[in-house]
Amino acid sequence: MNKPLTPNTEQVNSTFTNRIIIFGILILLGLGGLITRYGYLQVYAHDKYTTQADNNRIKLISAPPSRGYIYDRNGIILADNQPVFTAMLSPDEIDNPERTLNLLAPIFDLTEEDITDILARLSKNKNDPVTIKIDLTEAQLAQFSERKPFFRGVSIQSKLTRDYPYDELFAHVIGYVGRINDKESKRIDKDRYAGTDLIGKIGIEDYYEDILLGQPGYQSVETDAHGNVLRQLDTKPPTSGNDITLSLDYGLQKIAQQQLDGRRGAIVAIDPKNGDVLAFVSNPSYDPNPFISGISFKDYDALREDLDQPLYNRALQGTYPPGSTIKPFEGLGGIHYGLRDWNSTIYDPGYFSLPGDSHRFRDWKRGGHGTVDLKKSIQMSVDTYYYKLAYEMGIQRLHDWMVRFGFGDKTGIDLPNEKSGIMPSPKWKKDTYDKDWLPGETISVSIGQGYFLATPLQIANATAMTANKGNHITPHLLKSSDGAAEVKVITKPDGKIEYNGQPSDWLRMHAAMESVVENGTGRGIYTPRYRIAGKTGTAQVKSIAQGKRYDKSAIDKRHWDHAWFNGFAPVEDPQIALAVLVENGGGGSTTAAPIGRALFDYWMLQRKTDPILPPSADELKIIKRQKAFEKAMKDALREKEAKALAEQEAAEAEAQTAAATSE
Repeated sequence: MNKPLTPNTEQVNSTFTNRIIIFGILILLGLGGLITRYGYLQVYAHDKYTTQADNNRIKLISAPPSRGYIYDRNGIILADNQPVFTAMLSPDEIDNPERTLNLLAPIFDLTEEDITDILARLSKNKNDPVTIKIDLTEAQLAQFSERKPFFRGVSIQSKLTRDYPYDELFAHVIGYVGRINDKESKRIDKDRYAGTDLIGKIGIEDYYEDILLGQPGYQSVETDAHGNVLRQLDTKPPTSGNDITLSLDYGLQKIAQQQLDGRRGAIVAIDPKNGDVLAFVSNPSYDPNPFISGISFKDYDALREDLDQPLYNRALQGTYPPGSTIKPFEGLGGIHYGLRDWNSTIYDPGYFSLPGDSHRFRDWKRGGHGTVDLKKSIQMSVDTYYYKLAYEMGIQRLHDWMVRFGFGDKTGIDLPNEKSGIMPSPKWKKDTYDKDWLPGETISVSIGQGYFLATPLQIANATAMTANKGNHITPHLLKSSDGAAEVKVITKPDGKIEYNGQPSDWLRMHAAMESVVENGTGRGIYTPRYRIAGKTGTAQVKSIAQGKRYDKSAIDKRHWDHAWFNGFAPVEDPQIALAVLVENGGGGSTTAAPIGRALFDYWMLQRKTDPILPPSADELKIIKRQKAFEKAMKDALREKEAKALAEQEAAEAEAQTAAATSE
């Protein structure tokens, strides 16, 4: 039997001691590393991690400024700010935005296009909150409140948004705001737009965006782990945008819209003394309010596909042959170049032919007007007088004179996207068509036809210059501005037409234009209550063959002549100058001139004693409900017609297939 081994005590003690030493060294190394790390965090990286901790606990919330209000000249508000509830999504608090949006879709009535748009904005902006839906209804708020715990990162905020109380009445001049798109996002100062995703798109809202916007502020708040605000730490209030007052008059604008009701056209009225634009109407128009939160594709397509083009700003961008409206300006050119005076006459047999050419350029009156001087040429709108004058003047001198009235160039009005029209010249034709100018083209231009194109704004501006004896004031809509930003408004003459005739020639032209209304082509609008100077115009849309007569009944209505009227009142002290265009309206004297008279009557006789005022808030609500009902009915009818058409096309296709099969 073997004896048990006796352990070597010395060896065991040595091994234990070594293990203790190693273990102690490891502990010391661990403690050293821990102390070093602790020192690093507490000393070296203190600021960094304090900031990160605060960022988890403290949020900086942008405080967008209140957008400046827009008023008419009488203090009637045309662009308001209304508080609405807006759903916002914070991308840094959501793992799967697409899933969240799909869950929110039935609550906020989000379409697939809406979700795609929001996701696109999230992909470009991964830090700042993104708007999901503006102007939530009470039902949407209630549904979301019940499910809020399931939507971390989604919040409801009260924000101010634009409201245009008079819908289509001022749409083409004020414009609207809408969501910032990709192109705009690249050019804007993102710090100035912190907290808002709306920007002026067109009209005054676009042109004066910089002063209407204001400067944003911020709020520093402490939040809990769920993003709920616990307390406010710091705040910097935003600076509101400038309020602006326009020169427009609500009553005159309303009269102008009513006069064009059911017709395509435009009206521009200007104060000749200071350049104030008093009315600026393009008809048909549209309601700008749906564009604020994002108009539906269906509604936008309906506007774009409408044959009457309600989105088209005819007053600013519509270029038309000006017809006989230009004759007063052209007649003064004859005096300027020494080709005519007030006593010189021509004989009008009812036509004019270029030397050596048998083609006859016809006067509007068969048989002509006989002996005609300058005053009679205006009074009776004698075409032949201007055929001969333009032939003697030549296209280059005619061009050089007419551009002094602003034709062929932008007026400089404070609106974006103005069209310049065309005042043709040999150089213009060569540059545009690479062809030489023909003598017969000068004759067409002389009566505002051919290549000559002008906007209603240009005609009104030239008429105001004539009323103001050749003094030029850039037409403007801004009358005054109140706020932090400084804005200068020019209301005095900033130029004068260089003219070689007598100063009295302007007054004699005023008298000639007055004779148009007293006993000339515009005599149907004469009134003894105040003096009107005017000029009627009829611009041909569809050319008529040589020897043929214009037969309105045989032409499609959209090919009827355009009806024009321009003028000012009162003659002795002009206070309003205007241009009226009715597309395919026929004769200027029968269609456009009475519209001009209605505007003159309001401005001269009614404005001060019985002004047209906007409806009350309750009346506006009723009007808006009525319009919403009418729109719903139209949409339902449109969908019914589209469905019927689709069924008819399907039936026809099925019949064709059956016929082909039987064959």
